This record gives sequence, C-alpha cells and structure tokens, in this order.
Amino acid sequence: MEKNNKIYVAGHRGMVGSAILRGLRKNGFENLIFRKSNELDLRDQAAVNEFFRKERPDYVFLAAAKVGGILANNTYRADFLYENLMIQSNVIHAAYKTEVKKLMFLGSSCIYPKLAPQPLKEDALLTGLLEPTNEPYAIAKIAGIKMCDAYRTQYGCNFISAMPTNLYGPNDNYDLQNSHVLPALIRKFLTAKKNNDPSVILWGTGTPLREFMHADDLADACLFLMQNFDSEGFVNVGTGVDLSIRDLAEIIKRTVGYEGDIIQDTTKPDGTPRKLMDVSKIHNMGWQHQISLEEGIKRVVEEVKDIF
Repeated sequence: MEKNNKIYVAGHRGMVGSAILRGLRKNGFENLIFRKSNELDLRDQAAVNEFFRKERPDYVFLAAAKVGGILANNTYRADFLYENLMIQSNVIHAAYKTEVKKLMFLGSSCIYPKLAPQPLKEDALLTGLLEPTNEPYAIAKIAGIKMCDAYRTQYGCNFISAMPTNLYGPNDNYDLQNSHVLPALIRKFLTAKKNNDPSVILWGTGTPLREFMHADDLADACLFLMQNFDSEGFVNVGTGVDLSIRDLAEIIKRTVGYEGDIIQDTTKPDGTPRKLMDVSKIHNMGWQHQISLEEGIKRVVEEVKDIF
C-alpha cells in the first residue's frame, strides 16, 4: 500500500476495525474511507455495490461482522449465519466488480473443528465437526475464506484472509448478554468491586484454555500481512500462548483490585476445551505480537474502570 492509496475499513467502529484505523493513521495512511452502519447497510447488496462504484477504494479491510460470545452465538443462530454471509458476500463481490487491488477478510479461530489437534494449524480447517454453540458464525467465516480463494482462482483477485485468536481492547463489547469472556469478566470484577460484592460468578469449570491478543497487535499484523502476504488460504494471527479461564479471571481480579471470591457456576457451558493457535506461519514471515496479556488487561481496565 502506498500512503496515498484509498483504503476502506469495513466495520470501523468495532474493536477490530477501529484498531485497524488507528494502525493505519499511526503509519501515515490518511486517505481512509468508512461508513457507519446507519449510512451503509452492508447486508444490502445494491447499497454496497453503489458505495464501491462511487468510492472505488484501492484496498479493503473487511472487519465488519455480527459478533458475540457463547450466549449470543447459540441464541441468534439464524442471524449470525445470515448477516455474516450477506456482509462478506456483498463486500467481496463488490471489491471484485470494482477491481480493488487487495482485500483482507478477517475471520475467527472458531473456524476450527472442536477437537482439532492443538495448537491449531491452518491445515486443520474442515477436518472435523465444529463447536455446536458457534457453528453458524464459524460456517459463515469458513465461507468467507473460501470465497476469497475462489475469487483469487477464478478472477485473479488478490484477496487474502487472516484468522485472529480471541481479541480484546478499545471498543470491545461489555454487554453481559453478548460479550466474550474477557470483557465480561472485566465488567463483572469492576462492578463487584464498586458494589463491594462478596463474590463473582465465573461460568463453567474454569478449565478451558484460551489465547488472547490485544486488538492493536492484530491491527499491526493486518498491516503487515497486507504488505507481505499474497496467497490463497489464510494466516493465523495470535500470541501462541494460552491460559485457563480461571487463571484469566485471577489476573483480572488482581488487576482490578477486587478482594472477594470467585465462584464457579458449573451449570453453565464451557465451550471448546482449548483454542490455541499455531502462529509459526506468521512468525516465519517476520511478525510477532508485542503486548503481553497482563499489560493489555491493565490498559483496558484503565480505559473502562470509570464506566462500570
């Protein structure tokens, strides 16, 4: 990408899209375009086609998606499948029609089979059954990867895909009904400290292992891949390090300064037992994350401590 290229960030108000915007601006890219969802409904094919026809972006970061945690994924199964398929199909096809130079599609580590060997290698895709609670979202993201590959094969489009691990950072979702585990726990511990609650409830057994990466590290990886990766398939983006949900809760408890108890609610689901990314592919290309989990959580807590 050249500094004067027109770059469209789809989903610029979300955690990932806003991080990509910050990363682009930090690196001197200023010819940036974006639209709020009430200005451009990415589920509307005609509206998306008109936007691309008028704006003619050179590069596209496709970070727009309907996202949520276990509860949201399992409750709104039709919405997660339909809306994500529509968003990515419309943007990818419009990028092809208007001859976008390069597009990056962003997915999720949930694309992997529930019981795939750990750490998760890129070639484990479609080798087994998915985790049932987020299957619709995963199927949509797998379709996005395959769309990028198909447009590359059939039309010669330089469309690439990156699959980040679990993310956190500015503009995260802290709604306890729809959020992922890390922001949900930050909100729970901050609220418990404020209210002097004697305990905080932690869903499940606390034993599942998860990997977490700050959104600013993902943004850095996205810019790196946009400049250095031009192949079919996709690239895992993560830290290569995981920890148990219970250990995560202990880090957040300590960072917040909460002194009550953590109680496990084992009637709630655990989800996938482990989701650690094999990040050797991107490491071998020359990129590694920079923000440790402890430092990242400290930053986030400072950002939101006065909200809850």
